[in-house]
Amino acid sequence: MTLVERLEQYEKLMRLDKPIGILLLLWPTLWGLWFASAGHPSWWVLWIFVLGTVLMRSAGCVVNDYADKDIDPHVARTQNRPLAARRVSTKEALLLAGGLAGLAFLLILPLNRMVLWLSIPALVLAVSYPYTKRFLAIPQAYLGLAFGFGIPMAYAAVWGAVPTQAWWLLLANVFWAIAYDTEYAMVDRVDDLKIGIKTSAITFGRFDVWAVMLSYLAALALLAWVGWQYQRGLAYFVGIVVAAMIAVYHYFLIRERDPVRCFKAFLHNNWLGAAVFLGLLIDYR
Repeated sequence: MTLVERLEQYEKLMRLDKPIGILLLLWPTLWGLWFASAGHPSWWVLWIFVLGTVLMRSAGCVVNDYADKDIDPHVARTQNRPLAARRVSTKEALLLAGGLAGLAFLLILPLNRMVLWLSIPALVLAVSYPYTKRFLAIPQAYLGLAFGFGIPMAYAAVWGAVPTQAWWLLLANVFWAIAYDTEYAMVDRVDDLKIGIKTSAITFGRFDVWAVMLSYLAALALLAWVGWQYQRGLAYFVGIVVAAMIAVYHYFLIRERDPVRCFKAFLHNNWLGAAVFLGLLIDYR
């Protein structure tokens, strides 16, 4: 394998060719950063968090594929991933994940001590999440914690403390992750049942669609509550309404449980997260 071909495999291992995961991690981080800074984050801090998001999401993908290297070959959607197809060795994967996490840690060194301390549970969540599918009935909730931990870190970077509102935002992200990752899990339900791993789509069973919609409702209600606490204006709440309309559209995509439409709904969550952020961005101008 040539160097270019190997780098292409690393790119696929980090999912840089599929940026949806980066975006789903980035939106809640930006929500937290904008609330914490009253809409005017330092460009330096913003750059650190955006690049850190890319690095940690990439590292998380590598760890996820390492954890699932013996499972992915049995799932139609994942059987051609680099580790599953044995185009990248486990040693290479671990070195790559460690290098990415190390670069992310170097990025936050200029920030305050609280951010450095919070990076420890953030790393633990990112590394341990792939293994929760073995024993947690709803590992998507754990994913929400991992994907939302940029929120308290953003507050720590700006305030040097983590107020109650940050934890409400984190909880909103947990419910959002349950919603969108259940849609994702509905795509693989048959294969997941066959190989015996746990997902919310399996746990919720025939109530999966309503569980998704109630999770969206809880996430958006919490986001509205935080906006009310910060005395945000019309633009922010219009963003929430637009996000709610997107969630309703998802109901019509997933109600028949067609895998292709469920996956479309999952990908469409980028626009839901963007709608909330755009409302917040305009409201603080």
